[in-house]
Amino acid sequence: MTVAGKVNTFVISIAMLTGVVLGASAIRVAYLDAKDALIERSYFRIQSRPDLHMAVYRRDAGQLQVLLRELLATSDALRFAYILEPNGDQLSYRRQVNSGAYEELGLATLRGEVSAADNSLTSRHTTTLPPSFAGVARLTGGDRLWDLTIPLLTPVNTVGRRLSDADFALALASPKDAGSQHVMGYVHFGISRLMLVISILPKIVLILLGTVLLVVVCGVLSFLATRRITAPFSSIVRMAEDVSAGRRVSTQGLEKNAEFKDLVALLNSIVGDFKHRATKMAVDQQLLSMKVEERTSQLSKRNEELNKAVKEVTETRDRLHKLAYFDSLTSLPNRRLFTEQLDMLLRLAKRKKETLGLLFLDLDNFKRINDSLGHSAGDFLLREVGRRLSRCIRDSDLVGYNVTPESTIDVSRLGGDEFTVVLNQLSSPEAVTVVARRLLEEIGKPMQIEGHELVVTPSIGIAIAPDDADTVEGLLKAADTAMYHAKATGKNNYLAYSPALDAADVARLELENDLRKAIDRNELVLYYQPQVDTMTGNVVGAEALMRWEHATQGLIPPFKFIPLAEETGLIGSIGEWALEQACLQLVELQAAGIDLPKVSVNVSALQFTPSFIRRVADVLQRTGIKPSRLELELTEGIMMNDSEEIIAAVKQLKRLGVQLSIDDFGTGYSSLSYLSRFPLDELKIDRSFVVGMENSDNDASLVIAIIAMARSMKLQLVAEGVENPDQYRFLRQHGASMIQGYMFSKPVPVEELKPLLSPGYFKEQIEGIDSPVRDRGKLETS
Repeated sequence: MTVAGKVNTFVISIAMLTGVVLGASAIRVAYLDAKDALIERSYFRIQSRPDLHMAVYRRDAGQLQVLLRELLATSDALRFAYILEPNGDQLSYRRQVNSGAYEELGLATLRGEVSAADNSLTSRHTTTLPPSFAGVARLTGGDRLWDLTIPLLTPVNTVGRRLSDADFALALASPKDAGSQHVMGYVHFGISRLMLVISILPKIVLILLGTVLLVVVCGVLSFLATRRITAPFSSIVRMAEDVSAGRRVSTQGLEKNAEFKDLVALLNSIVGDFKHRATKMAVDQQLLSMKVEERTSQLSKRNEELNKAVKEVTETRDRLHKLAYFDSLTSLPNRRLFTEQLDMLLRLAKRKKETLGLLFLDLDNFKRINDSLGHSAGDFLLREVGRRLSRCIRDSDLVGYNVTPESTIDVSRLGGDEFTVVLNQLSSPEAVTVVARRLLEEIGKPMQIEGHELVVTPSIGIAIAPDDADTVEGLLKAADTAMYHAKATGKNNYLAYSPALDAADVARLELENDLRKAIDRNELVLYYQPQVDTMTGNVVGAEALMRWEHATQGLIPPFKFIPLAEETGLIGSIGEWALEQACLQLVELQAAGIDLPKVSVNVSALQFTPSFIRRVADVLQRTGIKPSRLELELTEGIMMNDSEEIIAAVKQLKRLGVQLSIDDFGTGYSSLSYLSRFPLDELKIDRSFVVGMENSDNDASLVIAIIAMARSMKLQLVAEGVENPDQYRFLRQHGASMIQGYMFSKPVPVEELKPLLSPGYFKEQIEGIDSPVRDRGKLETS
């Protein structure tokens, strides 16, 4: 193609592009103007029709239909219309005669967040097509519907008032406050984009004709102009083509022009020089290519080695970062990341004067489960608790402050069975308790671990910054203090920190120090609660219960200092003291001629070690009591871990000749399989079942089942916690004859126990309880 042809084509292309852009812009402007005009006309028609206001006020369905028909007649683009009350109820609906049924949307969807007095305009795709133009709509991908909702404004406030038609018309004609407008309803139009475009079709045709005319005129003018301008350059173009091809320039057609001859000679000399240089450059190019290929190969190899090294360094850095900042067991943030991020959150909260909450969680009886089922079960439990905590904390509970997502500390594990939850930007301190209750409920759901269904509960301490503390150490200390007191009040609970708890901590520390010295000061004593055979009225055994006669605080019950002893590790020495004292006092009773068939001593799960078995053997040997007179009450926590070591240890105790009893049977997490695996002599029905059986059919059924099971397995049975005749009669009726509880005697010192050990001491009391039952039986028989 010649230069003139190329220029001409370029100019025509520009003209066509310009025409298309201008035409498209003109069509868009025409469409937008038509849409805006339609909206504006619709608005003013509605606001300027008092008869429409009156019809809406009167709920006149017939008049509303007439008015809607008039409004729809103004434009085919208006496909349907309906009138809504301010609460969204529909008063009237009408559509074009040739219009299909469109989906009707609710007022909340139509209006969204638009002000009540403003128009709202939304768009949506619709499958309902105008019948006359359905084919066109399908070719263009369907139709779009503009939902126009116009408020029906009136100077009269009709909310809570009911005016007569005349008063309402008068109020419309002469409002008291012309500047005050009230919404009495909404008029909604469905505007078809396709029908709106069809309404401006004449304008579009004129625009397209103008565009075509512009392109034609530009093409003709371009052709004439380029032909005149480029004619002298055709010869130069031909010479340039010869030069570019490396050919000698021909002088054909240039014989009459001396200047072009000189130019041809110069060009030919340049062509010859170019050929020489091209040959040399080709050789140099080949040498350079060989060198570049060699260097590229070396760089590629070096680059691969570098990428591999960078990848290894990155992976190592990520592993080190995860080891440094995340818990390896649960993948939760560890104490280091928690401390760093919490410090930043506290500083930001202080600067913004915001409130931050910290929940400190500790699992109840985790050590018991870990020791009983093994560390693998404990690890599984911790991972499951971590997952439940993360799942339970919603995004709405948290607000991050300029931290990467992987560094958020919403849920963290500080170590062991301790977890924390951080809540930012609290609306009020009470909001933390909502999350705490949700955590208690979620964690308290049963979980399956190695074939055991366990229910694990947490104790939660709550601290608020800056009310309770404004530092990491202070806030953690406050939350930990609150958690400890929540655990002390019965576990499975949450407690918010208060300054009074610090004083309780000081008292607890003093109590711990005094407990360490209690044995040396001879402050620990044993009380005994008799176990009565209701068939004979004789005492067949007594449970040794520890009391602490504190020098200043008086008699301290075991529920206050036994958990403290277990936490501080003193339970071993205290338990060994109780075992030895019980045996010594039994020997003293025998020496005084007083017969106590057996004495029961409680054994904590923390005591049950190989050294404990050796200690029992040593006490039996030194005191000289008959082993069958010593009964060890083992907790279910010991039996839960039915490992070979525990089974062997229990059998070793049995070989010593002592009796073995299961204390608080049925309250733990264990299965019944251990009853057949361990050489047991006795079951004890827990006090909680005995107390609850009067008001709970489930507890009563459990007691009956335990009695039947003990009888079928030929095990002795003792019901503890019996406090009234009704409980006594229920147990006797179902076959439990060994009773322990306040109904017969509270725990007493050994001196007060001696009179109770006389033969048949409780027989008269038992006959007094049984006699009303016998009397009722005689009356019923007679």
